[in-house]
Amino acid sequence: METIFMANPSEVDNIVEIDREVIDNNSRREYIEEAIKTGRCIVVNNEISIVGFLIFDTHFFGNSFISLIVVSTSQRRKGYAAALIDYFVNMAPTPKIFSSTNKSNKNMQNVFTANGFVQSGVIENLDEGDQEIIYFKTK
Repeated sequence: METIFMANPSEVDNIVEIDREVIDNNSRREYIEEAIKTGRCIVVNNEISIVGFLIFDTHFFGNSFISLIVVSTSQRRKGYAAALIDYFVNMAPTPKIFSSTNKSNKNMQNVFTANGFVQSGVIENLDEGDQEIIYFKTK
């Protein structure tokens, strides 16, 4: 059984390690540290250790925006991303929640669709040749 809670600073190394495992570098360490310090990072624990995290903000035209969802590669397809999304949707400070993923990221598109998000547009020119698809959901 998983538990989901707001991350605290003592967990930063574990969270960064999950991110490093997925993107093969520590380039987002400062971003993750800042999200934890400002109460914008949620983690999921599988009874043994943290296996994933979600970072959000409320600066997307005054709406909630899930900016990052990362689950350890060995723990994928077990419902952890969905659990993080559900937890956030229920606690989100705004009634509208947005997120995005690359057009090439079919797995994340499926996660959003399975969790009640709908496509809400695209952004060109963020990643060369790979549109960013915007997703939307209301509480």
